[in-house]
Amino acid sequence: MDRETAEPRVDAIPGPRARELVDRHHEVAAPSTYVFDFVWDRSADAAGPFCTDVDGNVLLDFTSHVAAAPLGYDNPHVLDRLREFDLVDPLKFAGQDFYVGGDALGDDLPDPAGLMERLVDLTADYGLDTVFLSNSGAEAVENAVKIAHDHARGAPRGVTFEGAFHGRTLGALSLNRSKAVHRRRYPEVPGVFDVPFCTDRDCTPATCDCGFFLDGGDTSRLREKLHPVRGNVDPDEVAYVIVEPIQGEGGYRIPSDAFAAELRALVEAHDLTLIVDEIQSGLGRTGEWWASDHWDLDPDVVCTAKALRVGATVASREVFPDERSRLSSTWGGGDVLGAAVGALTIDAIDEHDLMDNAVARGRQFVETIRDADPDAVEDVRGKGLMLAVDLPDRDRRDAVQTAAFERGLLLLGCGTRTLRILPPLDVRPREIELGCDLLLSAIADAT
Repeated sequence: MDRETAEPRVDAIPGPRARELVDRHHEVAAPSTYVFDFVWDRSADAAGPFCTDVDGNVLLDFTSHVAAAPLGYDNPHVLDRLREFDLVDPLKFAGQDFYVGGDALGDDLPDPAGLMERLVDLTADYGLDTVFLSNSGAEAVENAVKIAHDHARGAPRGVTFEGAFHGRTLGALSLNRSKAVHRRRYPEVPGVFDVPFCTDRDCTPATCDCGFFLDGGDTSRLREKLHPVRGNVDPDEVAYVIVEPIQGEGGYRIPSDAFAAELRALVEAHDLTLIVDEIQSGLGRTGEWWASDHWDLDPDVVCTAKALRVGATVASREVFPDERSRLSSTWGGGDVLGAAVGALTIDAIDEHDLMDNAVARGRQFVETIRDADPDAVEDVRGKGLMLAVDLPDRDRRDAVQTAAFERGLLLLGCGTRTLRILPPLDVRPREIELGCDLLLSAIADAT
């Protein structure tokens, strides 16, 4: 596929082969979050944001596999290096019981230790120097919460935010506040309480109307809860505050500087561990290595995954337990191929200035949609290539998503009425233009 000339091309979607494979899949698969009857043909042509389905339709993928494929399809910056990999079995091994040497991976291909070294470098400004690798973002969050409780000598409580999403394991579910379906009838870890998340990226304490700031901006809801006289939560019983710098599943909500400043002031005043969930927003997606870099935040723990291809909990050695076997996982640190791809992805983002590209292309997308000014669009926003378009309600959002799919543009929803747009970090101006044209056409047709 020639990326310079490729364009979406849809004959019938889903086509007969896709329908057949989807039906077969669902005969044995548990119900989950499948969005489209789209079946990617891994053996067919693909390049950048372009991919081909099993019926020969060419699509423009602006989901990046929910930010888990940050360089799109068949990116040469990764694949050319992986050709050095002399594949062996097992590619996953018991990585927290055994070690693997670099020679086993081919010349100059990063091993799991190489990935951890890169993560330490990327979090050095926060003073973080230690990494625990795992399989997923949910595991990264689970381990962050565990080490925070340990560091706080068993303090039983934690703070989360309205609209939050941190994963699907039981511990992570206890932190979620975005959709009832995630938590309904599941038991929860006790001690977690929530406060409002900022919903106005331009607000000040005095103009806040989301409920986080109170009394004309003189105080915040979290400050009042932790107040030694007026509050109803003893700060000494709080082990951590966990926050997404930009909420993902909750609707791509971007907070204000005032919100971030108040959050930092409170965790410092009460000596609380600040856990930042960068699973969707991290690794260059917003134009910085971490979305936290856009605000005055100073995390004690960073959780990352998705773009990294493995899960990682990054903190200082002081925060991690020093007792052996306190943390462990059979496959943690043992996904040789995943760790190599994660490290090569970091290298590609750095060496090819993809964060600068994310800023420029994100600005192009926002300006294009705003200039078109479609009646149904209520807001367009983003940081880098973590982009969102708000429609009036869920039905019209879903209708636009379907109309875009029928035109060959893959998009995802989040929140209650938001489309999230996640092009690959090396997306080109022509591809943003194509995506905007298809999206505007879908909006006009569906609304």
